[in-house]
Amino acid sequence: MPIVNDDDLGWTTVGDGEDALRRKKLADPAGGEALGCSLYELPEGGRSWPYHYHTGNEEAMYVLDGECTLRLDGEMVPLEAGDYVALPADERGAHRVVNDSEGRVRYLAMSTMTEPDVTVYPDSEKLGVFAGSPPGGSDERSVHGYYRVDDDDVDYWEGEEA
Repeated sequence: MPIVNDDDLGWTTVGDGEDALRRKKLADPAGGEALGCSLYELPEGGRSWPYHYHTGNEEAMYVLDGECTLRLDGEMVPLEAGDYVALPADERGAHRVVNDSEGRVRYLAMSTMTEPDVTVYPDSEKLGVFAGSPPGGSDERSVHGYYRVDDDDVDYWEGEEA
């Protein structure tokens, strides 16, 4: 398996405006399969992904540099360099990183890479569905979409041949 140095990887930008963050995928170039890991850099005033949790993948976060606030299971928790947080695959792991400090924050985000996975976004009452490649994965997905939780259900047999 190859050894990867983050200095040899380019940054990609995810999101825009206050929700823009920089990312370097570390696990893919190192040949990771069942465990994902990315280096994130969040500018002053920046926010990470919308507040969410996964139903199929456990995540974790380790702060490398700077200070931030983690919205975790509905609470605001201050974090600083050296802090590690486990994020279980259920509503207790609901999270969002907010950089309300002066200066950037850099952190590692790790996760299991199980698919299919469903992500739940409590604030916007929607969910995401991922099959073929988990969230953060690089493979093509066979199913991927975001849906409102309160959208009308359809009958199991609707649209099927009799």
